[in-house]
Amino acid sequence: MIRFIVLSLTFSLIFVPTIGLGASKIKVVTTTTDLKALTEAVGGEKGEVESIARGYQNPHFVEAKPSHMIKLRKADMFVKVGLELELWAQVLTEGSRNRKIYPGADGYIDASEGVELLEIPTGQIDRSLGDIHIFGNPHYWLDPMNGIAIMENILRGLTHLAPQDAEYFRKNKEEYAQHLQEATAKWIKRMEPYRDTKIVTYHNSWPNFAKRFGLKVVGYIEPKPGIPASPAHLASLISLMQRKKVKVIIMEPYFSDQAPRLVASKTGAQVLVLPPSVGGAEGVNSYIALFEHNISKLIETFEGEGGRVE
Repeated sequence: MIRFIVLSLTFSLIFVPTIGLGASKIKVVTTTTDLKALTEAVGGEKGEVESIARGYQNPHFVEAKPSHMIKLRKADMFVKVGLELELWAQVLTEGSRNRKIYPGADGYIDASEGVELLEIPTGQIDRSLGDIHIFGNPHYWLDPMNGIAIMENILRGLTHLAPQDAEYFRKNKEEYAQHLQEATAKWIKRMEPYRDTKIVTYHNSWPNFAKRFGLKVVGYIEPKPGIPASPAHLASLISLMQRKKVKVIIMEPYFSDQAPRLVASKTGAQVLVLPPSVGGAEGVNSYIALFEHNISKLIETFEGEGGRVE
């Protein structure tokens, strides 16, 4: 009888889920630093979160490494941007052999559910259009109001894994959402004098940001997403910027500035490097800090030495 009791206790200790023990933290892996920051905001001290991509990296292209697979193998939850932004993530999830985080499993979270998606293509789609995303533009996190929808998806996943902490997660989410709403109202007010300002961007990363803060993107350094600029395209872009009096070119830190600098020299525009993700610039260590940094840099550039950019 004693032997039976010992074996039963041993069996129970082995097979009781570690999350249910209270002392253990939910292990979460995210594809990007933005998702990491939002997961930390919801999970608080009850979560342990790692990001695969760094804030200074292009999230479209991340080298799949065995170390990433090991992280995912130990994960309770995996959070993705989705919309085919991280095609590299499929290799990692399959390599992890962790069925808890496979698509459709409880530990798999597609952060795009419920967010406002822009630029969903219609008509015939083929490779001639470049690296087009058939489900919509995947850079939706650059609208801070979409951050609230992202957190709702994260909340759902964490609550399923640790239902005993549901109220804790809900409170964290609601508090951070309130901070985001208040901060966004202030950012919109600060950007109001520059409403309808025309800009050019390197990659088509900024439609959600531009819509939220009243900017007009009129052209791109890339002729099509992921396609290098040709001399003919740059000549056409220079002509467009001259006609529309565009004085600001926004580019991400991981792209070469050769083409933007060339266009700027011909148009009198300023090249502004803005991080699209948390950790992409010094001091940008939270989701709110990301927008505070970018809004401040934009206003500084719009004002410039010569006065307001039209």
